[in-house]
Amino acid sequence: MDLNASPVPEEDEESFERHIEEFPAPEERIESAVDIARRERDERRKRLKIERSDDRPMHISQPPAYDQFQTKNMKSYDKSKLPPGWLDCPAFGQEIFGMIPSKVPLSEYYNDFVAPGKRYSFKQVIHQQRVLGRKLGLVIDLTNTSRYYPVSDLKKEGIKHVKIQCRGRDAVPDNASVNNFVFEVSQFLFRQKQAKKHILVHCTHGHNRTGYMIVHYIMRSHQTSVTQAIKMFAEARPPGIYKPDYIDALYTFYHEKKPEMVVYPSTPEWKRSSGLDLNGEAVPDDDDDGDAAAAAPLNENHDIDVVMTNDDVLGDEIPRDQQDVLRHFCYQTLKLGFGPRASTQFPGSHPVSLNRDNLQLLRQRYYYATWKADGTRYMMLITIDGCYLIDRSYNFRRVQMRFPCRNTNDGLATDKTHHFTLLDGEMIIDTVPDSQKKERRYLIYDLMAINQVPVIERPFYERWKMLEKEVIEPRNFERHNIYQCRNPYYRYDLEPFRVRRKDFWLLSTVTKLLKEFIPRLSHDADGLIFQGWDDPYVPRTHEGLLKWKYPEMNSVDFLFEIDNDDRQLLFLYERGKKKLMEGKGSRVAFRDGSDPNSYSGKIIECSFDFEEEEWVCMRIRVDKSTPNDFNTYKKVMRSIRDNITEEVLLNEIKEIIRLPMYADRIRNDSKPHQHSNPARRR
Repeated sequence: MDLNASPVPEEDEESFERHIEEFPAPEERIESAVDIARRERDERRKRLKIERSDDRPMHISQPPAYDQFQTKNMKSYDKSKLPPGWLDCPAFGQEIFGMIPSKVPLSEYYNDFVAPGKRYSFKQVIHQQRVLGRKLGLVIDLTNTSRYYPVSDLKKEGIKHVKIQCRGRDAVPDNASVNNFVFEVSQFLFRQKQAKKHILVHCTHGHNRTGYMIVHYIMRSHQTSVTQAIKMFAEARPPGIYKPDYIDALYTFYHEKKPEMVVYPSTPEWKRSSGLDLNGEAVPDDDDDGDAAAAAPLNENHDIDVVMTNDDVLGDEIPRDQQDVLRHFCYQTLKLGFGPRASTQFPGSHPVSLNRDNLQLLRQRYYYATWKADGTRYMMLITIDGCYLIDRSYNFRRVQMRFPCRNTNDGLATDKTHHFTLLDGEMIIDTVPDSQKKERRYLIYDLMAINQVPVIERPFYERWKMLEKEVIEPRNFERHNIYQCRNPYYRYDLEPFRVRRKDFWLLSTVTKLLKEFIPRLSHDADGLIFQGWDDPYVPRTHEGLLKWKYPEMNSVDFLFEIDNDDRQLLFLYERGKKKLMEGKGSRVAFRDGSDPNSYSGKIIECSFDFEEEEWVCMRIRVDKSTPNDFNTYKKVMRSIRDNITEEVLLNEIKEIIRLPMYADRIRNDSKPHQHSNPARRR
């Protein structure tokens, strides 16, 4: 027996070759919207007058022995009927980037109700694809049920099955499900070494949910537009996505302007003939098994006023395996070991509190200064398939942003986008003075990798200049050009936040920073940062990166707990374990009258009241999952006791900038920085 020979086609496979020959090519639509509406209205009137005999549910008889999981599943549903329109829906489409869009294959349970020439189970799927020279390696199931076929049918053939449960009615797949789909497809295609295997993607009919997911994959893996990606899918699986809300959601998600003359495909005949509601619309796919499905509301509105806070969770969840891959890249870039425990620790550079000892570093090395924004710390990783915000808990969440690369010839933007560029910065909320409207802005202050090339060992001043030249300028140039167009195709203004490089200034400007610049900022600030101008990027605690806070704003982050005896406890971390604070300085006050029990188990930021010898709770740190390390606590306490006031700091800096090292470099550096007047740059 030849194991490589194709099985003899059964009766229900006879029409397959004819199906291939008659596969409809995409045609340019010639009906106007009025014609379509008129035709569908007439059809609706005719059908509503006819009492269809096929409206009754088609219950499936159970064979005596079959897959136990499937048998149990089938018995639990009264809905075990053929999906509306399934019989006449074309089985599958053409290959598109290694994926085959398909309607759901039905198990042999349904054979009594499907004519032999119409049957489409995985037995037929595997044979039909083999005839076309394709071997399946993965099936991605987007239906919201598991009753259509047993997964064991695939396991026997060595085909992986991935279930991404998506509702079919009144909702597009949610963003986390989209991220999961794109990652599964990308990983499967990337891991193939020799024999190319294909991916079968199906929902119920293989058009709306399937098309929505495949278009997302195309957008994130190829340089194209939403219009072109939708067209690609429509050509592979005519008529493509036919639900207007799904099409609108794609333009909205990718911040692209929908063409005014966009034509939504009409509902396919096989779907219309299967059932219409009273408005003449196609009946939604009937595979919803409850509320476990992931779904997103249709027609997102970017103009809805939302109260912004620094504690807001930004971006969309990504698969755990994808997060591990991205974490590993960051650790490699920063030259850190990637152990089980280390892989969950935020690797970004942290400043230390200014005290009278490390204040002397300003005399020994050349420093620049910037304001310390009271925002939320994020690193950002830019890849071709999306941008990822990295929070203090080292969690990655995807945001939809655009970062074009610089053209190496003229420095202008190109169609190519950044891929594995790693940034460091902070998210702040600006209040626009005139309108009092809130705007989120990401202030980028460092660059660690540019398109997979680490730059952490270069001096800060080089990284800072590269950041403007390679990341900010191409983006601003493209945005300016788009806004000059009569019909801008991309809407930068719809992105979740704005982006700019954070400014740094000579130490000689610190007085102006404190007296003029910070008081006029459109967001909160609580001090200054002193950055070594020649320093490399140092991950985690950087003893040479100094922060000075207004004395009343010096703070420590504790884990607060209330035990069974109602005792209030403050914890720090020491060597990765909780350390209980005892004695003086172990008491915390909640002076706003709030209930201490509501803070138990949370990270709280506290300032110290020397008169009362107690900590005062300032806020909950939603962005942190662990308290400060004990060593950090000791440094903050040293800074608090040293009490370096604004007056003391300014007097020190006046002496420092007279040193020859500063006088000479300030004279050389002041010319190129004359345009950066801190009084007008906010």
